[in-house]
Amino acid sequence: MRRLFGSVRARATLGATLVVAVALVAAGAAVLLSLRSNLIGEAGTQAERSARAVASELAAGTPYDKLSGLDGDDGPVQVLDEQKRLVAASEDLERISGTDSDRVKPRPAATPSGDGDGDGDDDSDDAGGEALEPGEISGESLFSNGSATIDGEAQDYRFAAVEVETHDRGHLKVYAGSPLAAEHGAVRTALTVMLIGFPLLLGVVAAVTWLVTRRALRPVEGIRREMAAITQSEDLARRVPEPDTHDEIARLASTTNETLAALETSVERQRRFVADASHELRSPIASLRTQLEVAAAHPELLDLDGAVEDTVRLQRLAADLLLLARLDAGERPNDAKVDLAGLAREAAEGRTGVTVDAEPVEVAGSRGQLGRVLANLLDNAQRHARSAVTVNVRREGDRAVVGVADDGDGVPDGDRERIFERFVRLDAARSRDDGGAGLGLAIARDVAVRHGGTLTAGRGPAGGALFELRLPLV
Repeated sequence: MRRLFGSVRARATLGATLVVAVALVAAGAAVLLSLRSNLIGEAGTQAERSARAVASELAAGTPYDKLSGLDGDDGPVQVLDEQKRLVAASEDLERISGTDSDRVKPRPAATPSGDGDGDGDDDSDDAGGEALEPGEISGESLFSNGSATIDGEAQDYRFAAVEVETHDRGHLKVYAGSPLAAEHGAVRTALTVMLIGFPLLLGVVAAVTWLVTRRALRPVEGIRREMAAITQSEDLARRVPEPDTHDEIARLASTTNETLAALETSVERQRRFVADASHELRSPIASLRTQLEVAAAHPELLDLDGAVEDTVRLQRLAADLLLLARLDAGERPNDAKVDLAGLAREAAEGRTGVTVDAEPVEVAGSRGQLGRVLANLLDNAQRHARSAVTVNVRREGDRAVVGVADDGDGVPDGDRERIFERFVRLDAARSRDDGGAGLGLAIARDVAVRHGGTLTAGRGPAGGALFELRLPLV
């Protein structure tokens, strides 16, 4: 059961069915109440019509035994006097309820000294209705529900009571009833139709929702199967099918493919990084091992300076790889205030041919990482400069700009983005000892991006390369 309703399709079907069921029950109850109210109102109107017809005859002085409404064909009729005594009733009336009197046979006429029926009833209670003139019929009608048995047939009735003032018989109240059989039958029929039709309709709703949801979720199942296959095969070059529906599922498939593409690029980048790092590490390690093996066999041939140089180069490369790994892991720089002018002067101190022109500007970030960026830019500039390197620190709007320019040959336009890739050297013939591992500019750009800034390459005033670091001011 839990597995069944763990399905989106099953939950959608159940939800739609429940919503429709609640709506049908509410609508059915409203229809039944409205139908019953209308039919009771019609019965009340018919009963009032009959009561007023009898009241008109009484107002005209018609004797009780000559009243036309007492034949019982249109329903039970009672006529009560001012003391609520039955003075006239329908023929064959056997039982009645819902009126002011449950008697079915008229009593003898009242005498001036008492009620004349000898039953001891309290006759001091009057009708309590509105004051009427002789021959006048009340404009108000009172309604009640009850039952009556006429000639052995029992039914429920809607009674209407109308008061009339006669010339010779005083204040009278006429009760007339209209049967509620039609109302009961209509309500029962409507209820039967609902009890039969509603389950069928709910079944249709459930089936249609199940089929429509199944069709709508079919692309999702295709995406799931393809993702499972990709996970099993570890082939990130595969893509999930994109339905041509231009809806949320199509956008989900598109986003999934974009995520797979980004993941494939990231994994490929990591693979290249590991391969390039292994290749770069192999050279100084092999050189150092060779020198140590030679020294072990011939101590007099030990190149101590070369061994130290290879060790330092290996240490720097390991530090670069560690910093790149931390940047790739999403390490966030701290929010300490850093004076770029002072940092630029520290980075340029002791370097030959480097001049600094800086105004005080402060940014937020890691002093160590930003110092590494300036050191890498200066190392790169000195490596390619003929004689001079210039460092400029200034404000531009809400940005701090650090420019490092040299008077070398510059960077070709087509390579100004490529040089920021890892392990890239534009001069393939240059030795690794002179050119480094090709990680300096890649580290510099990654640090700049982590600090919310940019690092770009262009042409400097002296024709050489110009690297501009832009960071948001504090």
